Amino acid sequence: MPLRRRVFSLTLGDRDAVLLRSWRRPHQYELRVGGVPQSIVTASDPTRLAYGYVRHIARAIDAAAPAGARLFTVHLGAGALTLARYVEATRTGSRQLVVEFERDLYSAVLTALPLPAAANVRAIFGDARNVAESPEAADWTGAQFTIVDLWDAAVIRHRVASREFYTRVAARSAPGGVVAVNLLDGHPFEYSRRQAETLRAVFAHVAVVLEFDPHDEDGPLGNVVAFASDRPLDIARHPALFGLPAPHVFAGDDLTAWIGASRIMTDADGTDSPDPDDPRWD
Repeated sequence: MPLRRRVFSLTLGDRDAVLLRSWRRPHQYELRVGGVPQSIVTASDPTRLAYGYVRHIARAIDAAAPAGARLFTVHLGAGALTLARYVEATRTGSRQLVVEFERDLYSAVLTALPLPAAANVRAIFGDARNVAESPEAADWTGAQFTIVDLWDAAVIRHRVASREFYTRVAARSAPGGVVAVNLLDGHPFEYSRRQAETLRAVFAHVAVVLEFDPHDEDGPLGNVVAFASDRPLDIARHPALFGLPAPHVFAGDDLTAWIGASRIMTDADGTDSPDPDDPRWD
């Protein structure tokens, strides 16, 4: 018997997007694009988060404002709206904005897995870099928490990971607003180090969170989350907020040592994230 049942499938350019429902956990759904897992949603309990990196971002959201207080949250890249559902469940009525390139995918996800009727979630469709540069995107102003989760299948393009792009994200953030960037990398973390240095060129405070051993030369390719703000980050001052198992947190002098001589990424000198199909990750 198959472990998952297909809910929908649609073609996005040269890739297929598929939403699968688990047979063993009938309330759990997984979105895959181009065969790459993108999101997992537990419809019966949006606070149940399957991926470690999503839990790390959720803990930072928890720390960004008093429990239950509304938090203007911007999602660059929607997926199956896992964290938008989390924010609505934990901070009901929060204003949320989604910037999503794939309009048809967004519509299909909401048809299959609707948000609560009272959820205050608005979508802007288009390329996140273009939206960030558009004076017409007035709704994206004063973000208290911004999640940058911009994947082209399994790769992050450098045009949405450069100093120029992050400068525009910072300009749309509220004072003290937090930006969380979901990256993909592995030892020796050349890409993530450059991303951390790039964020430090824009924001006064940066922390990097890894859930695997940063010193393991044979370690896997995995998610790395960078947090940035113009004010001190609670998750850097109080890493116990992440709970157990405790991830590795680099901030302050530890982050400076970890970054080393890595250069910032600009539009002219940036790279895409590592290709997960590269043989070095086998």
